Amino acid sequence: MKELTTRALSGLLFAIILIGSLQFKYACIALFFIFGLTCLSEFNKLINQKNTASYFIFIVLFLTSAFWNNLFKSEESLSEISQILLVISLLVNLLLIRDLFSSKSLPTLLTNRFINTTFYVSSGFVFLLLIALNSKNYSAEIIMYIFILIWINDSFAYVVGKNIGKQKLFESISPKKTVEGFLAGVFFAAIGSYVIANYTNSLNFTHWLIISVIVSIFGTLGDLVESKYKRQAGVKDSGKIMPGHGGLLDRLDSAIFAAPFIYLFLRILNYVS
Repeated sequence: MKELTTRALSGLLFAIILIGSLQFKYACIALFFIFGLTCLSEFNKLINQKNTASYFIFIVLFLTSAFWNNLFKSEESLSEISQILLVISLLVNLLLIRDLFSSKSLPTLLTNRFINTTFYVSSGFVFLLLIALNSKNYSAEIIMYIFILIWINDSFAYVVGKNIGKQKLFESISPKKTVEGFLAGVFFAAIGSYVIANYTNSLNFTHWLIISVIVSIFGTLGDLVESKYKRQAGVKDSGKIMPGHGGLLDRLDSAIFAAPFIYLFLRILNYVS
């Protein structure tokens, strides 16, 4: 009971800080920057990466994306660069998904560890930021509701899986995840998308429903990818910064993995440029 209370209070504080920061453009940039550096630090420990170059790459990618319009007054160039980053990030994520079904070690599949840190962790935060920035117009609404859908999916997958889950989803990597929990997460995230669509004019219900499915599928895969990294490192959590949850990467693994796929979908809709 004490563990559940600690987990709930820690999660609530995290949600308050995140949602509060998202209401202001520069607070959002600062928060994602801090979150990105923290997650990168935790991930580097998982793959035993001690070189500081990964932090430099993250800082350059993130701050360039955040302040491109202020520096260069050219949205088209940022759009083209983000497309290149998107293509590589999607390919790396697909390789990581493929390797969930392999006995190979994830860090040695992509032998250059900077590929992992750059196109798995760092680019995830860049795309979360680009979704929020939406070129000229900062929009807290879409990124905030994306996180809410992630929380709905995670919460119901956990509760249903723990109480009635029988069939294991991916036992070799995450023994506690079940098919029943996964389906419950998809179902309730879909319901959440309907509620969100009725409270916002940013996107219609069909678009929010598709985002909820992307969040549920790729968020779960992102959690499994991080679980495999932890299993290979021989640790339960990526860190200890969040009582009851573990590390910040444990809390954000779904979001950073799903972000490039959500960004791709929004680009197809021409919502972000």
